[in-house]
Amino acid sequence: MIDVQLLSSPLQPQACIDFVSSPSAGGVNVFIGTVRNNTANRPVQRLEFEAYEPMAVSEMRKIAEQVMQRWPAEKVSFHHRTGVLFPGDIAVVIAVSTPHRQASFEACQYAIDTLKKTVPIWKKEAFEDGEVWVAAHP
Repeated sequence: MIDVQLLSSPLQPQACIDFVSSPSAGGVNVFIGTVRNNTANRPVQRLEFEAYEPMAVSEMRKIAEQVMQRWPAEKVSFHHRTGVLFPGDIAVVIAVSTPHRQASFEACQYAIDTLKKTVPIWKKEAFEDGEVWVAAHP
């Protein structure tokens, strides 16, 4: 089962955990990406996330399907924020359940790494002295 959501409201990690939890899952791995308060020693005032929603949701679903095919994942949940976020706010939550812990770690890392490379979500960082769009792809 797959749960993919692009939301403009605050993310609730427990909702992702609840979705993927299962009596047969021995491993539930959760990645929570938060807004840092600095970048390259510059204080961050806020981030702004924009997305091409139909494609972003489609790409997130595709990653979740890849996770389900590559690992013995029972369930995958992807939630990503859009809009204005401040230091400490949650930008992304990914949860994966598998029968054993190693697969859940690997699957969750693959999911966030692939999301950063392929999903059309753009981030603007705002500082005291200006703003800059950040390339999503490392």
